[in-house]
Amino acid sequence: MMTNKDKITGGAVARRGLVMAAVVLGSWSAGPATSLAHDILSPVNQAVEPPFDIIKSSATTDGRWASFMMELAGKSGSIVPEATGAFRGAEVYAYVWPTKIDPSGVGFAEGSGILALAITAHPDFDDTPLHDENGDGDPANDGKNWHAHWAVLAEDAACGAGFKVKEISPGRDLVPATMPDLPIALDAPGQSPLLNDNSLKITLPVKGAEAAAFDAMTARLTVSQEGSEGALLCVTQAHDVASGDLSFPGIIMNK
Repeated sequence: MMTNKDKITGGAVARRGLVMAAVVLGSWSAGPATSLAHDILSPVNQAVEPPFDIIKSSATTDGRWASFMMELAGKSGSIVPEATGAFRGAEVYAYVWPTKIDPSGVGFAEGSGILALAITAHPDFDDTPLHDENGDGDPANDGKNWHAHWAVLAEDAACGAGFKVKEISPGRDLVPATMPDLPIALDAPGQSPLLNDNSLKITLPVKGAEAAAFDAMTARLTVSQEGSEGALLCVTQAHDVASGDLSFPGIIMNK
């Protein structure tokens, strides 16, 4: 019987090199995305599992709150990682909006990397210690529920898709007050995403979003194995990139 992991990784292994090239070098076999009123429209890609195949992405702001939306070829959030029972080596599935918003807009150091908004699920650990997403009274068992993060990304050629969540030193580096207890530039602001059929949406506060460029991608991240060198949390595979080449064609529009 084919597992969720087989669905995501089995057919994707053969095209991983092509996906990496799309992210890092700027090529994409399915053709370029188009834009409409600063949204990003992307062609259906039969090589991508429908829940991770982006067909449209958009973002708006009123100067204080920003809303990000993604439409997919399949049901959003319908595939989650399989639990392994360990933090090390755990997989994270994510819907991601990389942006040109400065990381200082959410409390990280100015100019410290690529600020990305991510909606993630990962059943092997909980990185939202202040929030109880499933409402059972225990805030430490919600990782498998889809939830939002701000993350600062940095390039790392050793990661499968060429990016990692940037390492930081809490107590020395500037970090948001709601950051979880991990030594990476990851914030857990607490807003819940809305998943509805083939779309998902998240609204949360951020400074400096007006007219900022953005892109969209679906991805798999992996926590490094115990004792391994390199990044703690790598972007190991990009399933789809809305622009095709991570060129940030979208613009966050004022409402």
